[in-house]
Amino acid sequence: MTAERGGAPFLKRIKITSFGAFTDKVVGPFTPHLNVVFGENEAGKSTLASFAGGVLFGWEEARGVRNTYKPKNAERAGSLFFAPRPAEGDADDPDAELVLSRVKNVDGLQGPAELVDDIDRETFQTMFSLTSDELRSLRNTTDVTAKLLTAGSGTGASPAHALAEVQARLAEYTSKAAGIEHSIVRLAAEQDELRAQMTAAAEEAERYKGQDKEFHELAPQRAQLLARLDALNTSIEQLTAQRATLEKLDSQRETLRRQRDELREDEAALAAEHRVREQISDPALVSLGAADERALRDRIDALAEEQAKCAHSVDLAKENCATSTAAYEALLETDDAQEANEKRRSQRSVQVGLSIALPFVFVAAGVPLFMHGREINSLSFTALGIGLVVFALMLAAAALVMLFRPDKAAEALEARKQDAQWVMLQDKKKLETCLAAQQQLSARIRAQLDASGLAAAQGSLRSARSLLSEAKDARAEAGLFQQRQQALASRLSAVEDNLADVERQRARLIERAGLHEDATVAGIDAAIDQKTRQRAGLLETSENLNRRYGELKQELSQAKRAHSFDEIKLRYQQVRTRQDESAQDYARLLLARRMLEAAIGAWESKSQPEVYRQASRLLSLMTDGRWVKVAMTPEGRLQVTDSVKTEREPVHLSLGTCQQLYLALRIALLMTAENVGRSVPILADDILVNFDARRRLGAARALAELSRTRQVILFTCHEEIVESMRSVDPALNVVEL
Repeated sequence: MTAERGGAPFLKRIKITSFGAFTDKVVGPFTPHLNVVFGENEAGKSTLASFAGGVLFGWEEARGVRNTYKPKNAERAGSLFFAPRPAEGDADDPDAELVLSRVKNVDGLQGPAELVDDIDRETFQTMFSLTSDELRSLRNTTDVTAKLLTAGSGTGASPAHALAEVQARLAEYTSKAAGIEHSIVRLAAEQDELRAQMTAAAEEAERYKGQDKEFHELAPQRAQLLARLDALNTSIEQLTAQRATLEKLDSQRETLRRQRDELREDEAALAAEHRVREQISDPALVSLGAADERALRDRIDALAEEQAKCAHSVDLAKENCATSTAAYEALLETDDAQEANEKRRSQRSVQVGLSIALPFVFVAAGVPLFMHGREINSLSFTALGIGLVVFALMLAAAALVMLFRPDKAAEALEARKQDAQWVMLQDKKKLETCLAAQQQLSARIRAQLDASGLAAAQGSLRSARSLLSEAKDARAEAGLFQQRQQALASRLSAVEDNLADVERQRARLIERAGLHEDATVAGIDAAIDQKTRQRAGLLETSENLNRRYGELKQELSQAKRAHSFDEIKLRYQQVRTRQDESAQDYARLLLARRMLEAAIGAWESKSQPEVYRQASRLLSLMTDGRWVKVAMTPEGRLQVTDSVKTEREPVHLSLGTCQQLYLALRIALLMTAENVGRSVPILADDILVNFDARRRLGAARALAELSRTRQVILFTCHEEIVESMRSVDPALNVVEL
């Protein structure tokens, strides 16, 4: 699967099926060397880095408040597409892609898992997944040594960690903790304990024989006592059940008696109410049949319609009379009429005066214009003069017509007065006729109502309808009374039957209990109390027997040791065998510790200097020659030296310089451990954000140097970082989110 064309496969594309906020998201393509994933804040850069690690080594489980990027309604799932590194001059072959996929952790990694056989989760997280915070993870000598050993050993497991595991297992073999079964100290203590148990088992055998005899003699006494207790319990349970039944029957009897009395009272009250209603209602109307009632209502409706029409006629006549009277009175207001006449005559005089004066003005203006036009031979002035003279003649003719036209307003006013007076008189006569017709209709309505048995309505159709409705309600009440009376009688009969049945049940219960027929719940309570006292005495005797029986049983249960003497001897031999095996394992672990210590010492003397040499060179490159050397002190602490030979530990460095130191160590480890994670990309999440421009450029050069042997993917949201990376590697591959 991983046959090389130009080297180990590299990550080509990322496909997120569902992870965090991403669904069906494809990111790429990536090149085998230096790549930058650029996107704004919250675009998902950190999500992509976490996704890649999750596919390779398993999704992170929920712990505390950490974000595990698990969608609400889906499983985390996705794939990483790897492609063989093309040899120089070769083109990419899409058919040669290798796909690693993961859905659930329990299903494991799907695809060619040998791509990550040379790296484990811890090594990936501490060396291949870089963030600005994780740059400070190598804080002590143990961590640094472990990672250096991991990188130099060419395996995914650290010899330092292996040595720590051996030390822990050696401590287990000398531990006194009860939970460690293979502890030599614990096995020796267990051996001594079993030896003492074998001695004690022989001494106790005789004592147990006497106790066994007494134990078997107590069994018949306990059985007899238990039989008497069972009989008393059965009797008490029966009396208790009979008491509950009697109490229930007494309650039912009391309830039924109360219901019977209430029903009798309801029956009497219903009869009294019915008698009162019969006295209030008119018997003749109550006995009226349905057909007669409908006919009577139809006559009332016809009279009501006729009455409404008559009332409408009266209202209309009154309205017309009032209107005509008001119109006539308005015309009689002579003062207002005279004032209006004078005003009209004044306006007429003004109009006539203007009609006479204006023609003279236009003639006086037109004649000179005409003469002047003739003199100067101007057709315009001549025409204008003629027009003014003609217009003056027309105004004069209009004034003559207005002067001799008669005044018709006064004649029209007098005619209107006569017409209004005639209309007023006619409306008054019509009103008198309508009022007389209304009185006649009222008398006829009262006569018809009296003849129909509705004299109590006193001629009111509304009252007549009310009387008919009351009579109808009275008939309905009479029918309802019959129904209610029958229902009460039926309920009363049922209650009396139930009461008789309860009395019979109560008598049978008292007879079965052997009590007097007048017995009550208190009598049963007295019988229960007597038997309860008897049971208490038997229980006290039984408790004493049971206590002794339990003591003997507990003592005899310990006698099993006397019968398991051979088992104890077998366990003793097993413990000795386990002790011998633990001693052999302990010896092998001591040998392994010596070998690991020798291996670590050899590596520290051979491989470790190369890592620190590379780290020193990279730190000098990042700091522009300010810090030139990284070394490990004899005490096992990191130490850096500047260009003027000043030595400091990382804790005394600035945040940016400290991050540059640990980044140089990380890159040196990755350059040294060529056979670890050969196909796994370096994922760096905004690790240059705390660097100034010059040191950012130096760090970019270090990353570019690393990308010549390993695939590097840098995530950032800063354009200046992208430009810095492009300045050190023109072939930079930029992927935008």
